[in-house]
Amino acid sequence: MFQANWTTGTVFIFLGFSHYPKVEIIIFVLCLLMYLTTLLGNIVLISITILDFHLHTPMYFFLSNLSFLDIWYTSSALTPMLVNFVSRKNTISFSGCASQMYLSLAMGSTECILLSMMAYDRYVAICNPLRYSIIMNRRLCVQIAAGSWVTGCLTALVETLSVLQLSLCGNSIINHFACEILAVLKLVCGDTSMAQLIMLVISILILPMPMLLICISYAFILTNILRISSVDGRSKAFSTCAAHLTVVVLFYGTALSMYLKPSAIDSQEIDKCMALVYAGLTPMLNPIIYSLRNKEVKVAVKKLLIRNAFNTVLISILK
Repeated sequence: MFQANWTTGTVFIFLGFSHYPKVEIIIFVLCLLMYLTTLLGNIVLISITILDFHLHTPMYFFLSNLSFLDIWYTSSALTPMLVNFVSRKNTISFSGCASQMYLSLAMGSTECILLSMMAYDRYVAICNPLRYSIIMNRRLCVQIAAGSWVTGCLTALVETLSVLQLSLCGNSIINHFACEILAVLKLVCGDTSMAQLIMLVISILILPMPMLLICISYAFILTNILRISSVDGRSKAFSTCAAHLTVVVLFYGTALSMYLKPSAIDSQEIDKCMALVYAGLTPMLNPIIYSLRNKEVKVAVKKLLIRNAFNTVLISILK
């Protein structure tokens, strides 16, 4: 095959799940439901966090950032796939592919760091409850969130540029439903060792390192919980951490299996399924998990619904 550089006129074709036409419509319906549920759940979570002053705490500040991340990540990954399925074009421009690849990497990397910072927040809340408001002040929370965003966006930029500077083999068919960096890398000619090395180093910094911080935080948390004498105290402490820990397992489990798997295991179909879980299922479950495991969120949702119902009745009476 001839070599070609990336140009603004380059158009890529997604294979997606076209090899399985009978399953494709089912996947489309599932992805549409996941996307709509993700949007609804995360928008509601952000809204109640802003509207209810009882939720103006560090934990819910980070949770709002997480919900915002999930909306962007799911939109960048699933929206083009849903549009392509309806239009039957299955194509994307160079700029669209580069943007999608960057956004998915940036949002995923930022979420990795943010989840580790949320674990630190839980550590301070349980192990140093009397100093919690002093340590986790508003300034520090903003700095942590901003640092997570900047780090995630910069590492994604480095990874994206390392791939875009390579030459294509003249083949513009991507065996995926999105411009996922590992799928795009397979279209590249020549030596890709430098790009793969950059990806490996960043993956180690973004995945195992934050995961180590999470494990250390929860080791201290567990030690502190076991020292609590009352059953109610232990139950409350476990309930505080259960939602975050569940989200961590879901997110890091799929991310590690995608980006740090052995090179001998190379199945594009498995990668597509894992990408669907990573891009659709996990962001959809995040607000559900936090809502089900958190009494404060349930109370805030009920207050919001009652307030809206009362306003609606009042407006109808005044009319």
